[in-house]
Amino acid sequence: MTDDTSIAFAALDQRASQEGDAGNPPDRISLRDHIVEVEIGAFQSERDTTQRLSFSVVVEVAPSDGAQTDDVDDILSYDTITDAIAAELAAERLNLLETLAERIADRILTAPQPLRVFLRIEKLDRGPGKLGVEIVRTRQAAAPSATDDPVSAPVILFVEDAVFTDAKLPDLVDRLRADPHAFVLCVGTGAHTVPQVGQATAQRHIDLLAIEQNAWRLAAIDPRCVVVGTRTELDWGVKNDQISVWAPSKLVLDAVDGPRDTDARALAGWLAMTLGADAPQVIALDHPFLTGRP
Repeated sequence: MTDDTSIAFAALDQRASQEGDAGNPPDRISLRDHIVEVEIGAFQSERDTTQRLSFSVVVEVAPSDGAQTDDVDDILSYDTITDAIAAELAAERLNLLETLAERIADRILTAPQPLRVFLRIEKLDRGPGKLGVEIVRTRQAAAPSATDDPVSAPVILFVEDAVFTDAKLPDLVDRLRADPHAFVLCVGTGAHTVPQVGQATAQRHIDLLAIEQNAWRLAAIDPRCVVVGTRTELDWGVKNDQISVWAPSKLVLDAVDGPRDTDARALAGWLAMTLGADAPQVIALDHPFLTGRP
C-alpha cells in the first residue's frame, strides 16, 4: 500500500514514480519550511520566550479552472495556508504542537477547494534534532463549524474585598441569580500581603496566584460562585446562568499579547475587553446590588 504521507512530502521525482500507476491523483499545492518564531510549549522553560517552528503543508485540491483562466480567484491561494498558520498562532498561546496542527488543518479545510491536508510542524530549537508532529486530515474529518448561538457578553463585576465578609453578601448573590444578565466576578489579591521577589516572571505568577486564592475564598464563602479559568468555562457559565469567579492565570499567561500588568482591576478591564463586555462595575459596600437601593 502506498504511504500517502510519504508521497505528499517526498521530492517531486519520488512522487512521480510512486504515483505513476495511481490513475489521476488530485493536484497538490504546498508550502515548505515556513519558519515562524512563536511562544509555544508545555514546559516552564518555554514560557516568556520564543522558539522557531517550521511548517510544511501539502494540500490536495479539487479540480478547478484556474490553469485555464489564469485567475487567482479560481485556485487555492497560498495565502490561505499562511493566513491559517498566522491566525491560529495569534489566537492563543498553546502548549502542544498537536493542538496547533489540528486547528490549522481545520481552518484550511474550511476553504472550498481543499480535499485533504498534510501538515508537518517541527520545533527547531528544543533538541539536537527537529522535534515535530505530522497529521493528515480530510474535509470529512475536519471539525464542523460551531452552530451554537453566539455567547452574549457578560456583565463584569469587580468585587472589593470588604464585600466578602459583609452580611449582605448572600443578598448580593441572590440579586445576581435573579438578574437576567450573565455575570463574571473579578477579585483582587485580598487583605493579605503578596510576597515580593526580585524576578519579574516569578512575581507575575505570584500575583496571579494571589488573585486566584482570593477567587477560591469567595467560592468557599458562597458556593453559588464558581471559580473558572478557561474561555470554555467562562462561555459555559454565561450560557448556563452560572455566577463565575475568574481565576486569571491561564487566560492571561496563554494570551499571545496578554497583559503584563497584574493589577487586579486592570486585569478585570482586560477580561471585559476580551469578552466584548462593558467596563467592569466595582462592587463596594455602598453599591446598589448590596444596599438594595436603585
